[in-house]
Parts: sequence; structure tokens; C-alpha cells
Amino acid sequence: MTTRKILVTSALPYANGSIHLGHLVEYIQTDIWVRFQKMQGNEAHYVCADDTHGTPIMLRAEKEGITSEQLIARVWQEHYDDFSEFHVDFDHYGSTNSNETRVSAETIYRTLRDKNLIEVRSIEQYYDPVKNMFLPDRFIKGECPKCGAKDQYGDNCEVCGAAYAPTELIAPYSAVSGAKPELRNSDHYFFKLSADSCQQFLRNWTRSGTLQTEAANKMQEWLGAEGENKLSDWDISRDAPYFGFEIPDAPGKYFYVWLDAPVGYMGSFKQLCNKTGLNFDEYWLPQSQPESVMDARRQGSGDADIPLGRQGAADAADNADAPSVTATELYHFIGKDILYFHALFWPAMLEHAGYRTPTKLFAHGFLTVNGEKMSKSRGTFITARSYIDHIKNTEYLRYYYASKLNGTMEDLDLSLDDFVTKVNSDLIGKYINIASRCAGFIAKRFEGKLGNTDTAACAEFQEAFTGGEIARCYENRDFSRALREIMRLADVANQYIAEKKPWELAKQEGKDAELLEVCSTALTLFRDLTRYLKPVLPKLAAQVETFLNIPPMTWNEKWVALSSGHVINTYQHLATRLDPKLVEAMVAANQESLPASPASGQGVAAQSEQRHAVHQQHTASIEVAQAEKDFEPFISIEDFAKVDLRVAKIVNAEQVEGAAKLLKLTLDIGEGNSRTVFAGIKSAYDPENLKGRLTVMVANLAPRKMKFGLSEGMVLAASGEASGLFILSPDDGATPGMRIK
Repeated sequence: MTTRKILVTSALPYANGSIHLGHLVEYIQTDIWVRFQKMQGNEAHYVCADDTHGTPIMLRAEKEGITSEQLIARVWQEHYDDFSEFHVDFDHYGSTNSNETRVSAETIYRTLRDKNLIEVRSIEQYYDPVKNMFLPDRFIKGECPKCGAKDQYGDNCEVCGAAYAPTELIAPYSAVSGAKPELRNSDHYFFKLSADSCQQFLRNWTRSGTLQTEAANKMQEWLGAEGENKLSDWDISRDAPYFGFEIPDAPGKYFYVWLDAPVGYMGSFKQLCNKTGLNFDEYWLPQSQPESVMDARRQGSGDADIPLGRQGAADAADNADAPSVTATELYHFIGKDILYFHALFWPAMLEHAGYRTPTKLFAHGFLTVNGEKMSKSRGTFITARSYIDHIKNTEYLRYYYASKLNGTMEDLDLSLDDFVTKVNSDLIGKYINIASRCAGFIAKRFEGKLGNTDTAACAEFQEAFTGGEIARCYENRDFSRALREIMRLADVANQYIAEKKPWELAKQEGKDAELLEVCSTALTLFRDLTRYLKPVLPKLAAQVETFLNIPPMTWNEKWVALSSGHVINTYQHLATRLDPKLVEAMVAANQESLPASPASGQGVAAQSEQRHAVHQQHTASIEVAQAEKDFEPFISIEDFAKVDLRVAKIVNAEQVEGAAKLLKLTLDIGEGNSRTVFAGIKSAYDPENLKGRLTVMVANLAPRKMKFGLSEGMVLAASGEASGLFILSPDDGATPGMRIK
């Protein structure tokens, strides 16, 4: 088997806050995938870093009376410790505030500038005359120009959701000093994304298969049709004072944090290369270059640390002896909220600066808790540290997240009740139960020595290992399907134990040989399950390896049963049931109430309550106005009864050639014949992930003849102010054709 060379990154957490459960979705997802790759024998390197630059960092440090460098060093340690507790095993975890990142950012900038892709323009923006600084949009507040709500940010209103320019705010003020800001002009530096070369490259790149289908569809919406030019040039500079890297040859101008943040992937990997001897260029250049060319370019730059770009390769293109690079792979795991930066800005920067672009970009959805956004008032905005303090076993969350992740951009819900149930049912009731029921007999009756294994009873496990279905699911990041198959095998193992009844064999004379074989077979099955779960449960897997007295398990070895005569160690409890009270305590500890304070007798609590009541009243009036606009007039029950809503199974889903928004769905609604529906959900769903799914359709809608064929109904989907479409799904147990009443 050919060993793959893989570089993997996760998005960089910002050094201005704690890691919370929403962040952990991404890092756990990435870590599971990397661990699987390493078990396969692949050379995989996982790097990340703290994102450390920007105005918020500078102002927070100033407020705390420390330097920005002291602040980011402290937060770095907090982030690193939290990730370690959740067994996120980076090969290197760095900081964007590094020389390696600075050099790479400057190199990219200079190359873009030399290709006339950087333009300087004078722009008008708000300036704080007290703090003597230009204000980012989020540091300007005022009244919303749409609904009149007070204390809204300079880019959007949190009451009515409207987006606007800071200059549109009514009665604006600086959120830093409270002063009335002034409009002043300043020269800013722009990356010309509107250039034809950028536009055409991005059209091709976003359709190349690098993105998930739903992400690629979203990119086409942003890019527009062929011939359109919807991308604006990107402002990559900020004015002093600013914590970040100064732009070369531009005193007082700094790189905008979103320019050097993704460059932090390169900087962190460069630091790993410096420690281990890995070849940076092999992973970041599209082809190798002769050492003579590399040396010449480094000498010309005056900085031996500058990573080489594609220009060096072009300089050496005539050299017929130039060796070819071993194919390497580059993967970015990100949240869908930063898709714009990673699927447009970042690849355009890399391509035009002479670097390779990502092999794949994997975007995931948001985390909700109990079906809603994380909330401080409800106690569901939970930090990693709070989880550690209350639940302690972090692998429980790794398992639950894995059971929900399917490799798509769909949102993931952490149902706290389901979390407890799944952990106790799957991990304790099915998996751990196998060892706890059989290991004691080996220790007490057979001096810890295993006997023969019933290989026939292991057939499904051996097939799962050699057949590769679980491995394919891990490779495709469809962890939920992998875990379903693993738990199915756990059921097979428990059924074997239930049929053989070792506890009864132990009571019968002359049954020792059979008892030994049953327990030895069960522990071989337990070992196999542990191997399959190891990417998800690395600490528990290590404990099992110690218990079974075996070397660390991999995925590229031949399947063999635990051998007769092999000595295992005494069984110790590997995991305990998750107590729901621990979860309740965690939620209670994270609930925020209105702050109390000593002003005018009753304290600021009373003032806060008053402000809160005013805000609620204002919000209510906005919601009423919105409701009047959005909601249709009342209908009677008779009107509703005319709509025939049915449970439908999506038998097939496919792209519609020439359609920008449609997918063709083949639906089974229990009629014996399938129906065809054209649904405008292309931007939200990959057709492959819809197959076999249950949804809801309007079954008695008059057929509609369309350009692409006849549409025989309508599937139901939800949408709102936030981006995204969400098709409806019935509860478990529903079958095609059931009527919805």
C-alpha cells in the first residue's frame, strides 16, 4: 500500500476568548480523521495555531494592563490545555504572532504586489479622536438606521437583523471611548479579487471537486454567472495602532488579521519542519525546484526563512533535470461560517503568490444545544473547561460528536438528554459490557491466560476489518455511519455472549474448556471493536491495549485472533455510566443571571432589569411588525385539511444539468410508483447524502411542467433570516406514505 503524505489543519481559534463546545466540533472531527490516517500507516501531520492579531486583542490587553504579547501567551496556554484534555493531538500548535508567519505573509504580499494585484485607495472611515485610532465596524455603535434600536454595532443590528455601513448609524459613538467618531480619509491596501485572473481561477477552482457539493454551489452564487463580476476587492490593511504585522514599505499600515490568519497554517507547519526536518516546500509548492534555484532565491531575498513560491519553479522550468515532488495532500477543516475566506480569498492568494492550493476543503455546520443556539441564559453556552470540571470524561463528547458527524455542512445538535442516553447505551451498555462480563473469568479461573478463539464467531469482525466499510466511512468523514456499524458489531458480540452464557458455563463441571473459548473469543471481539473505535476514543483504546497486553493497534496489519496462551492483565473498570446530574450541574453552572451592583440603593441589577425590559419591549414591537409582514392570514381547519402531507422516502437524488438551484428527487410515498420532484435545495445538500432519507412532501399539489421535466409535488423545507435551507424529517418509525395530520 502506498503511504500518503498528508498535511491537515483546523481553523485557528481567536486568542480573545475561551474554547467552547461549538469550537470543539471542528477539532474533534479533525483529530479523529488524522488519527485514522496515522492508524492506516499514512504520514499525516496535524498543525494549528492561535489567531492572535487585531484590534480586540490590543484593546483587551490594554484593559487588563498587560502587553498584547502577554495576553496571547496566556490564552495560548489555556487553549492548548483545553485541547489536550479533549485528546486533540496536534503535531504542532503555534501562534500567528511568529516570525515564520510574518515572513510567509510578507512573501505572499510582495508577490501579489509585483503582479499588480495590490491597489492603494483612499477610503473614508470613522476615527476615534480620544483614542486616536480608526475604528473597526464592531467598535462603532449607535441607533439602527432601519428599526431605531439603540446600542447596535456598526455592521448589523442584533434586533432586526439589518446589515448596513457604519456611516449609516444614527448618533454613532465609539465603543472604545464613548466619543463621537469623526469621518477621516486613510489610504488602504486592496487585494484585487475583481481581476480577471482571480475571477477565472476561482470559477475553475470552486468547481474542481475541492469543495463539498453544497459549498461549491454556494460559491457559484457568490461568484455569479459566467461573465459576471460579483467579487469586490478585498481590503487587507488596517491603520495604526494595531496589533499585527506591519505591511512592507508601508509605515503605519498593518495586515488585516484575516490575511495573516490562514498564513498561520504555513507558519505553524514551518515551525514543525524546523523541529523535525520535514520539507516545507514539498507540501506547499506545486513542484520541486533544484537546490541551486532555491539557494539563489533565498540569497536574493536576504532572508533564508522565506518559503519559495511558484515563481522559483517557473525560473527553473527550462531545467530538464528538475526532480518531481512526491504527491502530497493538503486538507483544511473549517466551519461553514468562514467558507468565504477559505474558498475565495485564501486559494486566490495562494494561486497568485505561487503556492499550491488545498487538496480538499472540509466545512462543517454549526452546533446547536437542545435544538437551539448556545445560550448563556439557558446555560448551554458551555466552555471546554466547564465540561472538564463537571463531566470530566471528555471522550464521551468525542463519541457523541462522532455519532452525529457525517461529512456534510449540516448543523449538529447536542441534545443533552440524548448525550447521556447514547453514552450509557452504546459505550457502557454495549461496548464496555463485553469485557466486564468475560474478563473476570479469565483472571479467576485461568490465571489470566487466554485459550483458543472460535474464529467462526469472529467472521463478521474479520470481514469488517478486511472489507473496509468502517475504514471507508472514516476516510469520508462519515463518522456517524462508522459508529452505527461498530455498534451493530457490538450487538453481534453481545448476542454471542448471551447465547453462550459464560456465567452458566462457569457453574457446570467439565465446561472449563468451553468457558475459556467463549471468554477468549469475546475478548478478541472486544479488541476488534476497540481498534475500530480508537480514532474516536484514543485514551480508552490505550487502556484496553494495556489491559489486553497488546502493542498499539493499527489499521494496516493482518487480522489475527488473540493467541492461545496469551496473558492479559487484570481487568480494571474502563468507564462508568454518565450521571445525568453531572450534566444538570454543568448547565446550572453556566447559566447567567442579570448582574447585581450597588447603585442608587437597588444596584445596577434594577437598572439592568429596566434596560432589559425596554429592550424586550422594543424587540417585541419589532417582532410584531415582522410577524405582520411575514405571516399569512389565518386559515380554517378545513383549508388545512385540503393539503395532503405525506412522509416520503428519497429513493434517489441527482443534479439537474443547467439548473443553478434545483435537485431532482425521486420519492416513494407508498403508492407503488415513484414521484419526481424538482426541489430548490441544491445550495444546501449534497445529493448523495439525501438518498434513503425520509422527508415530508405535499402530495396533492398539481403537477407543474418545468424546463427540466414534470414536478409532481413539493418537499417541505424551513428557512429564515439566517442563511440555509433545512428539509423537514419525520421522527423515527415513520414510513413512506403516512399522512401528516
